[in-house]
Amino acid sequence: MIFQTPILALLLVAGLAAVAGTWAAGFALRVLRGWDLARATPRQIAMERATELVSTLFAAVMLAELAALLLFVFNADRMAGLFVGAMCAVGTLSVNAYGFPALYAKIAVFFGAGLWLMLDRADRMGRDYPLTRVKYAALLALVPVIWLDFGLELGYFLGLKTDVITSCCSKLFTPANPGLADDMAALAPGAALWLLGGAGALVAALGALVHRTGRFYGLFALGGAGFFAAALVAIVAVISPYIYEHPTHPCPFCILKPEYGYYGYLLYIPLFLGTALALGAGAVAPFARRESLSARLPGVLRAQARGAVICYAAFGAATLWAIARSGLILFG
Repeated sequence: MIFQTPILALLLVAGLAAVAGTWAAGFALRVLRGWDLARATPRQIAMERATELVSTLFAAVMLAELAALLLFVFNADRMAGLFVGAMCAVGTLSVNAYGFPALYAKIAVFFGAGLWLMLDRADRMGRDYPLTRVKYAALLALVPVIWLDFGLELGYFLGLKTDVITSCCSKLFTPANPGLADDMAALAPGAALWLLGGAGALVAALGALVHRTGRFYGLFALGGAGFFAAALVAIVAVISPYIYEHPTHPCPFCILKPEYGYYGYLLYIPLFLGTALALGAGAVAPFARRESLSARLPGVLRAQARGAVICYAAFGAATLWAIARSGLILFG
């Protein structure tokens, strides 16, 4: 099973990221110990030349990691037909103990890669590479997560056995299986919509505030994280039942299946992109007053905030369309 093309592609990306990250981490330690643009020593000049190569290669691998999350989820859903009892990605990820941890690690790498790419972009804007130490320190923090992702993914794919009887999503979101998933499914649909609407109004207001003042990006990032959590709860508690037109089917993975028009991708792609942009704006904003960045970075941050709000609006539009076109009546 491990020799299927999507699995090989995922392992190749995760393995390359781990190797490239380890190689880049060695260079990052040299930068943190001796980077000083004021000293024209041979060592400093060699590091200045090497940083362009290291940053470019690591950025390319991180871009691949962004796409790998989409492929991982798509592949998990595609393989559901290979396992007895699996109806969607929930069954595939439940085949062994590494499935869901691998998904969570993939999501962590997605957001970590997004933040690092935004730091790298900001660093390249300044003629004096003002964020070089910061972005290499961030790289050192990211490398263990990348290795964790690779290890979990490898353990998951090596442990896939087609003679295993797994559980479908109906077993995960029931009181018989207490936990966060059941709590999300048990939330009243009206409360979930109010929570989502409130989080959307808050993040829109914070987006307008940062666009007008050029400040408070940290609050905007927190608002984006809050909207992300509220959206995930709403998908389980109310949006998925509307898409299935079935009040007791809350699975957030079945909406990725072709029989539902791959509707889940209309929800998840803008939600994840918007959250990555919001978190990135919050992480980079403290450096906007650096002398070499003060001319360009504030404009980039405003564009990031606009992009995040547009993504969240796209998620909201997809939610409203799912409710409007559904034959399910939950209220009234």
